[in-house]
Amino acid sequence: MNVLMLNPPFKGRFSRTSRSPAVTLGGTIYYPFWLAYATGVLEQSGFQVSLIDAPAQGLSVADVIEQVKNEPPQLIVVDTSTPSIYSDVKVAEQFKESFPSSFVTLVGTHPSALPEETLKLSEKVDAVAVGEYDYTMRDLASCLEKREDLRTVDGLVFRDGKQIIRNKPRVLIENVDALPFVSEVYKRHLNIRDYYFAAANYPMVMIITGRGCPYKCFFCVYPQTFHSRKYRSRSAASVVDEFQWIAQNIPQVREIGIEDDTFTIDQERVKEICRQILERGIKIKWYCNVRVSLELETMRWMKKAGCRLVTVGFESADQESLNRMQKGITVAQIRQFVQDTRKAGLLVHGCFIIGNPGETTETMDKSLEMARELNCDTMQFFPLLVYPGTEAYRWAQENGYLVSESFADWADDAGMYRSVLNIPGLPA
Repeated sequence: MNVLMLNPPFKGRFSRTSRSPAVTLGGTIYYPFWLAYATGVLEQSGFQVSLIDAPAQGLSVADVIEQVKNEPPQLIVVDTSTPSIYSDVKVAEQFKESFPSSFVTLVGTHPSALPEETLKLSEKVDAVAVGEYDYTMRDLASCLEKREDLRTVDGLVFRDGKQIIRNKPRVLIENVDALPFVSEVYKRHLNIRDYYFAAANYPMVMIITGRGCPYKCFFCVYPQTFHSRKYRSRSAASVVDEFQWIAQNIPQVREIGIEDDTFTIDQERVKEICRQILERGIKIKWYCNVRVSLELETMRWMKKAGCRLVTVGFESADQESLNRMQKGITVAQIRQFVQDTRKAGLLVHGCFIIGNPGETTETMDKSLEMARELNCDTMQFFPLLVYPGTEAYRWAQENGYLVSESFADWADDAGMYRSVLNIPGLPA
């Protein structure tokens, strides 16, 4: 069976896998790592797979159809996001029209949060997957090939005539060491020079060392719609094996991005990864996402093992705001974290969110003053971006703060972020 894994065209270099999908002024475009992991799983099971990233490669729908028409796909898997969902559905329709006998499935955070609603957008979409879909797509491909009952595919919501059938949820992948190295998939299918992260050395690759995040930040989309708040990590040996594979097989890579929601959940594991990197003599820079609870000793291990930059969510300088968004940190921890990163010699990219519950002009001023005081290497202020399936989205809906119910309004004409909130007392 031929399978097409497609990151579909939208607006320019749209970074669909970013936690807040958009075209960015700095040019950042993420690897389609969830599609790539599923591609690797399908290939391990013997399926013929094409992974095509249209935004990164500058391809139109017609370009992709031309590429695959000589080996028509029987299963077409289309990635999605909230800002692009209507366009993604139209792309799926075009592929169904070009390959009418194919089975078209949508994946991603948006259909995971709104599966039935997404299926109802078009009768030409056959199914959506809910949550992490590596094994869902493998089982679906096998089911289609053997002409078995689609009801046996956990995690699938599909169309059966006029009915929409929701299968039982797929259990989370516990043994994440069993998943293929995503960097190997990149090498087979993608050009690493098509990808860019503004804060990283170029070219870089992005990998995942753990899925899920146990923290309860009310805005964070992946733990609430995709991988859950149950943390499942790869072993230290597996992570360092992939570092070594990258260094040996893609030597032009100058930095590895660890794109876990929070890499440093288990600090003993982090230290063991660092020890093994040092023991094996692997010389490659890397960055990761962390929390302000990161300890100085762990930071020093990370620095010795090649970590150059940490990205951290401060979100607000107001403790009540932090509490309302369920961040689970204190303002004192923020200050201590920045002091410790300076001692360890790590660069810091700090992030603040504007428009949190209870936000006022005074709390915004407080965050701006703290940003000046902390004086991190780079700092970013985001409007609160709310996505279906998150507590933040429900909060905005219930309070009447959404200015639009059309998901097309989650991005502007250029594909950049657009806030859809109108919160009383705050400037537009």
